[in-house]
Amino acid sequence: MNSIKSANFVKSSPALSECPEPKLPEYAFIGRSNVGKSSLINCLTNRKKLAKVSVKPGKTQLINHFLIDNSWYLVDLPGYGWAKVSKTEKAKWKLMINEYLQLRENLHCVFLLIDARHEPQAIDLEFMRWLGESEIPFVIVFTKTDKLGKVNLQKSLDHYREVLRLEWDELPVQFQTSSISGEGKDQILEYVRQINGR
Repeated sequence: MNSIKSANFVKSSPALSECPEPKLPEYAFIGRSNVGKSSLINCLTNRKKLAKVSVKPGKTQLINHFLIDNSWYLVDLPGYGWAKVSKTEKAKWKLMINEYLQLRENLHCVFLLIDARHEPQAIDLEFMRWLGESEIPFVIVFTKTDKLGKVNLQKSLDHYREVLRLEWDELPVQFQTSSISGEGKDQILEYVRQINGR
């Protein structure tokens, strides 16, 4: 079983140029505001307050680096979507995120979080398209799976995959997670371990 032994906050950076030296593998977590990103990060790391959980979307506004087991970085990126900030601020975030994702040489994979309860959202599909066109490796992490019964969850995921197949010849790797039950935690950490072991 995979488990994280140490997880330490390193720094928050307002720009790529201020991120820690790119010496270790990095895995970035991103998703729409309120997708459950902070809760999932806390679940993965076994720390209740490592990432700040907020009912108010838009809490993460910088590139946050956490050092995991002294061997890789978990990077918490600002959410996109309906956080109540100015257009100027949103444009600044977008520029910062895009620069990080496109130019960070030690970024191994992006974990794109999707709320399993919702219909496929144009903003998420557009972001996936951009990642694909930019040749940035990513996987899909369905969150809040505990909020749906088994039948409805399966229906929701099947529908999502149908929509993805309209554009993707090969579907990205997918994980089903719940920060409440811990579902998907071991699978994600094993995925990271395998990439790091290459």
